[in-house]
Amino acid sequence: MPRHQLTDDQWECIHDLFPQPQRTGRPPKDRRQVINAILWVLRTGSPWRDLPAEYGPWQTIYHRFNAWNADGTLDQILDRLRAAYLDTGAIEGELWCVDGTSVRAHRCAAGGGKKATRTSQATTP
Repeated sequence: MPRHQLTDDQWECIHDLFPQPQRTGRPPKDRRQVINAILWVLRTGSPWRDLPAEYGPWQTIYHRFNAWNADGTLDQILDRLRAAYLDTGAIEGELWCVDGTSVRAHRCAAGGGKKATRTSQATTP
């Protein structure tokens, strides 16, 4: 199993968060495959357009990511997976860090503003 995909135990923990597909209309994309695609993008840091073809169209995955982020589904998934890891003792409850990346900001990001052309007081009315 690739390292960017959910294990069977992880999927069993979260599979009931997704509603049953409707009987009419286009059949929905497999939810597990969508979650695996989202995890691939988040773990690799790649743009959505670089999503491997095995996961399906990147637009579909991005739309599901936005919808699940807006309605809180991704938060529920994270809470359940975190609780499962806490129960097994794989992680500690005291300290839990998702990302420790530091990004150096450009000096203009500090609020200094842009260089402005000075006007002479003598020539300005």
